[in-house]
Amino acid sequence: MKLVIVTGMSGAGKTVALKMLEDMGYYCVDNLPISLMEKFVQLTIGSPGQPSQVALGIDIRSGQELSAMDALLQDWREDGLPLKVLFLDASDQVLIKRYKETRRSHPLAGRGRIDDGIAREREKLEFLKKKADVIIDTSKLLTKELRQELEKIFLENQNFDNLFVTVLSFGFKYGIPADSDLVFDVRFLPNPYYVEHLRQKTGEDAEVQEYVMQGDTGRKFLEKFYDLLDFLIPNYILEGKNQLVIAVGCTGGKHRSVTIARALYEHLRQRRELGVKLEHRDIDNDSRRK
Repeated sequence: MKLVIVTGMSGAGKTVALKMLEDMGYYCVDNLPISLMEKFVQLTIGSPGQPSQVALGIDIRSGQELSAMDALLQDWREDGLPLKVLFLDASDQVLIKRYKETRRSHPLAGRGRIDDGIAREREKLEFLKKKADVIIDTSKLLTKELRQELEKIFLENQNFDNLFVTVLSFGFKYGIPADSDLVFDVRFLPNPYYVEHLRQKTGEDAEVQEYVMQGDTGRKFLEKFYDLLDFLIPNYILEGKNQLVIAVGCTGGKHRSVTIARALYEHLRQRRELGVKLEHRDIDNDSRRK
């Protein structure tokens, strides 16, 4: 039997994750009283006709019982139960936005402010986050991207180091992305903007990529770029970071930054323990302004 405990911040996607696990063949139970969990698992383990994959959802709604999960998880692990704890998280700003969009009240906010409820919830769930085997920050994830990450972890049994990397191309003339962790300027590379037949193309086109990478400068930069990130990423993981935004900028965000961001994405996606996605923030800005 495989057991997954699905938990995390209210509004971070726990219900969605449980539905996805159900689609993957897991028998899912949400908000089962913690006092019944141990008995439920005992009845399920090794019993003929019982599901072989179970996902149990718990969250702040468990109230005073929540603290009992600490000892229960320890007991299950000492007994050698095949157990994973999945913790869904998101930034405070994103959680507040989601609550305002759905017009729902936070379970700990009462008639007070949402951010106060979120702060109290983080404090109460901190022990579960520390015990989590997998932490996924859904702040920037589309539903299909969350599904892809869950499938890699729970269907394909790939290692996952709790770090989701967003590679983001942008144009400096439109401003540096506010959520960037690392910013790289590639305006030193050959600029296809000044080549008439390339101007309307983007760094997703092979002709543009070839132009940007002409000579040896682009290749040498990518080698050093990869080497730096191959050093940094394991250290970010050790530090406990679970979201990393790498922003690559050129003047307009259409040619050079797109080319380099695409190359970096292809390099990082080979590391199967990472979640990686690629975004081009300004690739269409010029066409939208016409």
